[in-house]
Amino acid sequence: MSIFFPPLYFQYLSKLYLKNLLAILFGLSFAFASIDYFQNVQSLDVASNYKILYIFYMWQEALSLLYPLAIVFGLIMTKLALVKQNTMGALHAFGYSKKRLFLPLFAVSTLTYVIFMLLHTTEFSYAKDKAHLLLKDEITAYDSKDLFFKYNDTFVYIDTLDPIEKKIENMTIFKVEGDQVRYTIKSPLAIFDGEKWIAKDAILKTHIYENNALQRYTVEHKKSIETLVGYKPKIIESLYVGRSMNIMDGYHTWELLEKQGLNSDTIRAVMYDKILVPLFALAFVLILFFKLPFHARMMNLGGIVALSLASTFIVWGVLFGLGRMSINGSLLPELAAILPIVLLWSYALYIYFTDEKKIA
Repeated sequence: MSIFFPPLYFQYLSKLYLKNLLAILFGLSFAFASIDYFQNVQSLDVASNYKILYIFYMWQEALSLLYPLAIVFGLIMTKLALVKQNTMGALHAFGYSKKRLFLPLFAVSTLTYVIFMLLHTTEFSYAKDKAHLLLKDEITAYDSKDLFFKYNDTFVYIDTLDPIEKKIENMTIFKVEGDQVRYTIKSPLAIFDGEKWIAKDAILKTHIYENNALQRYTVEHKKSIETLVGYKPKIIESLYVGRSMNIMDGYHTWELLEKQGLNSDTIRAVMYDKILVPLFALAFVLILFFKLPFHARMMNLGGIVALSLASTFIVWGVLFGLGRMSINGSLLPELAAILPIVLLWSYALYIYFTDEKKIA
């Protein structure tokens, strides 16, 4: 079988599944964006073109949130359509096994997952933040103010961060040992050069102590000082303002926190939520494909649809709730994301390797 020229059965099943998946995905996401718009239209005091932009951003957010459900619902719709039309029975009669028939559906669902992972490395991940700026009538309000955080063995205060211009206005860095301030660095302007921040016209004030008492201090003027290595503007925003982050920024933030020995639970939870949790949809595609009946005479349509949808919503809801708990710090991210996904995939693989002989 060639990747570019797959067999006819592969083309037929993959096209049917893709059509159903896209219909459900766009239907759910447009409904989500429309409902959100009508809920917030009174607060959206902007021009008409910005209202359209708000709907577009919320549609992107809906795609990000709902695509795992669309993967599963598309499988349910496809499988039931094949069974009702006796197509599945005919394919079995021609000698196609369950595993062989599952391959095109799994290929499409995996490709969908990969596409959204790639999207989450771009500005696609920031759609919700952009929509909220429009909702607050802060279209150009990209600046973040009054940020305070730890960097290595120092503390940093930022008066204003401009992530668009990649500059900081009025930055203060100070080192504290016990109850003593060892030195402070004040700079009216810092520029990000792609890897680190260059503090311009910095004033370094070093405190000199004798017998634990401050005796005097020295003042030096520095033309420039390099600091905050690796702290991209988007990373600072995501960590200390609560903005969203894409996969690449999340990975770099995780690295920074680990190097500095700081707690990375929230960042790990966000990364797992984007990368690992959607894998439940692929496991459910496998489980439902093998567990849903292969013959119409054995199928109670209403009961099967209700059970399939209910089980999908329950698992998705539990994973979503566990994800929020881990992001809030109430639960270890590995317990909230990795453990449930591993258990679900273990069951899915067990079905894959043991259920082949069952036709019903």
